[in-house]
Amino acid sequence: MTQTKDVPGVIAPPPLIYLGFLLLGWGLGQVLPDPGLGLETLWRRGVAVVLIVAGLVIDGAAAGHFRRLGTRVEPWHPSTVLATDGLYRFSRNPIYLGFALAYVGFAVAMDSLFALALLIPCILVVDRLVIAREERYLAARFGAAYADYRQRVRRWL
Repeated sequence: MTQTKDVPGVIAPPPLIYLGFLLLGWGLGQVLPDPGLGLETLWRRGVAVVLIVAGLVIDGAAAGHFRRLGTRVEPWHPSTVLATDGLYRFSRNPIYLGFALAYVGFAVAMDSLFALALLIPCILVVDRLVIAREERYLAARFGAAYADYRQRVRRWL
């Protein structure tokens, strides 16, 4: 894939990918009998709130770190700085981890086994069609600094 612009060329905005899979799971539950998750309502709500809040806190912290560094969060804008500290010391993709946690929280809140199961293909799509493209872009943009960072820090956790 030839890079024609100073952006990674991801397939779609990552939040929309997660939302699309979540809505697909909900839709399947509307046309097929969804067995649910088997959690009592109070537990389900509590787990859902904790996961959604945790995901949003991670996303907010990671996005805030980008802003403090003076680079854009959105992958359709050029990256001007390589984030390697803060949450980025532990994962090269904390925002996508936050999205995944929030996704699980919403699937639990919906009591949808279908939505929860679709997280697996969702993560595969994000991994192959978003992260892989972002990594090629960052390698071309930041060279040895990104190669060193990639060796030190895992993609997910």
